[in-house]
Amino acid sequence: MRTIVLGVVLLLGAATGMAASDYAEINGVRVYYEVHGQGRPTVLLHGGSSSIARSFANQVGEYSKTRQVIAPERRGHGHTADKDAPFSYDDMTSETATLLRRLAVTNADVVGFSDGGIVALMLAIRHPELVRRVVASGANYHPEGLTKGSRDWLTATKPEDWRDANRAYYEATSPDGAARWPVFAGKLMRLWLEAPTRDELNLEMIGKVEKPVLIIAGDRDVTTLEHTVEIYRALRRGQLFVVPGTPHDTFELRPEWMNAVVLSFLDAEEKGPAR
Repeated sequence: MRTIVLGVVLLLGAATGMAASDYAEINGVRVYYEVHGQGRPTVLLHGGSSSIARSFANQVGEYSKTRQVIAPERRGHGHTADKDAPFSYDDMTSETATLLRRLAVTNADVVGFSDGGIVALMLAIRHPELVRRVVASGANYHPEGLTKGSRDWLTATKPEDWRDANRAYYEATSPDGAARWPVFAGKLMRLWLEAPTRDELNLEMIGKVEKPVLIIAGDRDVTTLEHTVEIYRALRRGQLFVVPGTPHDTFELRPEWMNAVVLSFLDAEEKGPAR
C-alpha cells in the first residue's frame, strides 16, 4: 500500500505542476522528499549537513518550470530523522536508489552538491538504469581530495563547536531535536575524514560511467582543483566547469551561472561517442 500512496503523490505533482511532499519508509527511516513541477525527472541531492532548502533554494523553483524536480532529504538531514548508525556513502546511494524505484523513476537527470555529488556519481556507477545525466559539484572520490585547510578544520573542530547556517536550520527543523546536533555533526565529520573509501568510489569506477557527467567546483572549493580534474579526466563523457571566485557553495552563491550552465548541460542533445 505504501508504494501505491507514493506513486499517487508523485503523479499528483506531475499532473498539476504543483509541489507535493511525503515520507517513504526506507531501512527503518521515514525519508522526507518533495516533488515539484512536471517534465523530465530531475533529482536534486543536497549537501552534507544541509537540506533541500539550504542547498537548492535557488534551483527548485527555476528547474521545476520545465522539469519534474524530485528532492529527497537523506537520513538525519532536514525533515528526515536519524538512527543510531554511522553514515556511509554506500547507504546513502542504496537508500536514494530505493526511493527512486519506489517512485517508478528511471532515466533521471541527477544533480548533486557535495555529499550529494558523491551519491550522484555512485548512482551512475551502481544503478545506471536510474540515471540519464549527472551533475556533481564539490564532490571528491577520496578524503585525500580535500584541501589541507578542510582536513585541518575537521580534525581540530569539536562537533559541538561547529556553528553555521546549516546548524541553525537543523536545530529549527530536525525531528530529532536541536540537542542531537553534536551527534549528527560528529558522524558527518568522521565520514568526511574517512570516506569515500576505495571500495565505494575510485577512478576506475568513475571511468566506467557511460552517461554524460558535468563536474563542477568552485576555484576555492573544499576539494583541490587537481582532485577535481582527476575526476573529470577519468570520465568517458565528462565536462568540467570551474566557477571563478567561488568557494564550496556554488549553487547558493552563484545561482545565475550555475542554473544557466547546469540546465544547458541537461537539455543538450546526445552528441558523439564516449572518449
